[in-house]
Amino acid sequence: MSRAIVIGGGLHGMSTALHLARMGWSVTLLERRHVGRHSSGINAGGVRRMGRDVREIGLSVASAEMWADIKGLVGDDCGFVANGQFKVAENEADLKKAEARVAEVRALGWTHEEVVDRDELRRLIPAVAPHAMGALATRDDGAADPMRTVMAFRRACVEAGVDLREGIAVKGLDRAPGGGVRVDTDAGPMEAERVANCAGAWAFALAESVGEKVPGKAKASMMIVTERVEPFCAPTVGAMGRALSFKQSAAGTVVIGGGHQGRNDIAMETSTVLFASLAKAAVVATELFPIMRGVKMVRSWCGIEAMPPDQIPVIGESATLPGLFHSFGYSGHGFQLAPAAGRAVAELMARGGTNLPIGPFTQARFSQAVAA
Repeated sequence: MSRAIVIGGGLHGMSTALHLARMGWSVTLLERRHVGRHSSGINAGGVRRMGRDVREIGLSVASAEMWADIKGLVGDDCGFVANGQFKVAENEADLKKAEARVAEVRALGWTHEEVVDRDELRRLIPAVAPHAMGALATRDDGAADPMRTVMAFRRACVEAGVDLREGIAVKGLDRAPGGGVRVDTDAGPMEAERVANCAGAWAFALAESVGEKVPGKAKASMMIVTERVEPFCAPTVGAMGRALSFKQSAAGTVVIGGGHQGRNDIAMETSTVLFASLAKAAVVATELFPIMRGVKMVRSWCGIEAMPPDQIPVIGESATLPGLFHSFGYSGHGFQLAPAAGRAVAELMARGGTNLPIGPFTQARFSQAVAA
């Protein structure tokens, strides 16, 4: 039986391990802390195709098909509801931007995005502020419960035979004497024919340890959750001209984000909320939803994740260590991509190729940019 090691117990690592195990591989997944410790378990849970970099749309559409039957994949619906995603246009400039976006996407052959006018927006989201003029929309996008999704993938991995080891840190990578890849850990060395680097914000260092410099940095997107209020908003809402991610959970709490950044410390594996910056998200939320004025914040947090300079992921085999495959750099929007990206990486590792559209994500794009 062919043997693989997956480094990193976030959703992308677990998705890769799950698909590999179901292809008949013997898979060991190594996680330094516990699964979902950083961004996978504490993000906003957005399941969206809308508004993506056009290079991501193909993979996102493929993943949306998998989310439609997520219970079939991992044995749990992960709290996924397809109540729509909307980016509100607050002025004429925003509305023109939304219209241009739809035209761009449709010129590429995709039809999932549309512009809704003021009346339709108000019919769908009655609580939105009166000044809203319309929105960019994808009606069958939605959201899921991040930690429920993490635990569903964990259970599915274990049931598929993945040897999931938490509390083991990877120290370095090298060629194995007999071929394949050696993984040095604090529990001793391990070897495998194929290794996946799904280590999130720490994946840059792993790549560099084998002589492969991938540019990028860590980010720490902040989130707010409020007290429970009566239901008033089913879709997930953003803004065309301002940073906002806004959704109300089934329990009535409201989760607010949008990419406002906290402080992170990679070495210590910690992140810190910066309240002055986080307040900007609260201001946008109350201006788009006046009903939120006076609602109490209950807690806030941020999770560490990897971000290349072009903010799209790095997926592909290492150019310096054959048998090592990268999957990281999802830049705060990898949650929805995890089912399809995991399958793509597993197929690359097991078969040497995949039909899933991952061509734009190879790390070679950075060396090509330097050459140009």
